[in-house]
Amino acid sequence: MPEPAELNAAERLATLAFDDMRRVDALILDRLQSHVTLIPELARYLIEAGGKRVRPMITIAAANMIGCRDEAPIKLAAAVEFIHTATLLHDDVVDESGMRRGKAAANLVWGNASSVLVGDFLFARSFSLMVEAGSMKALGVLSAAASTIAEGEVRQLAAVKDTGVSVETYLEIIDAKTAALFAAAAQVAGIVAARPIVEEKALETYGRELGLAFQLVDDALDYDGAAAKLGKSVGDDFREGKVTLPVALSILSADDEQRAFWDRVIGQLDQHDGDFETALAYMREHKAIEATIEAAHNRAAKARQALAIFPANEWRLALEALASFVVTRAH
Repeated sequence: MPEPAELNAAERLATLAFDDMRRVDALILDRLQSHVTLIPELARYLIEAGGKRVRPMITIAAANMIGCRDEAPIKLAAAVEFIHTATLLHDDVVDESGMRRGKAAANLVWGNASSVLVGDFLFARSFSLMVEAGSMKALGVLSAAASTIAEGEVRQLAAVKDTGVSVETYLEIIDAKTAALFAAAAQVAGIVAARPIVEEKALETYGRELGLAFQLVDDALDYDGAAAKLGKSVGDDFREGKVTLPVALSILSADDEQRAFWDRVIGQLDQHDGDFETALAYMREHKAIEATIEAAHNRAAKARQALAIFPANEWRLALEALASFVVTRAH
């Protein structure tokens, strides 16, 4: 085991939340049970593939930070992980992904139909857990987040190959498809703890800004990072014709020749050997990747600032460190 000083912020938070997360994991495994063998088999394949459980850990850490140690946060954390896993299963089908968390995507192993249907099963399980948590408001927040995620994915799908996607539209898409669940995961801890609305809102802001920073870094790493950092192939977004922030910023600064390049490789998805390297060169010329990482730093700072109203206990410090760590993945 590494010494605590050698652990990154996510690992330190996992160590701090170890006991509660064991309860969350046990609940997840229990609720994966089904007489249909394929369901637990496929779901476990993804859930046990090495994900850091960041979203449910946020629920657990936020609850502990504000002194809520009953069963409700455990159930809600498990629900958050089920929602996240369901969206991964559906996303990989839509994106035709080949890798997830360093392993073959589930849809390549079991097929698209099975992945979609098991994702539906996990959504259903998540709603059962929300009901058991006993808070209609928390149920409303998480169910709204699930709807928002779907809307964000549809908007992203509609924006594929659209070189006219603005920076504002891009931010709206990632706010929906990624940040919404981070925000809900943090907010529901304040709800079940019956904290004042100002604290509940602060938790929601923390989660949202953290989620935005997380996605911004992922989008930067897709062009200028190691595949091992992402658990997926570098250049996936490029090959799929997605207009993420590095692309949107490069298009904004492009001359006529560069704009024609982006129209071909993204707008028409007419890509040839060497095009990815050319895209990287244009991004570096316009400092688009650096600007994306800087935007992530700004979001992480806002996440840390949102926690200032809470006592500076070990849980708050761990959540602040997590926000910083999300951005350091880019270095």
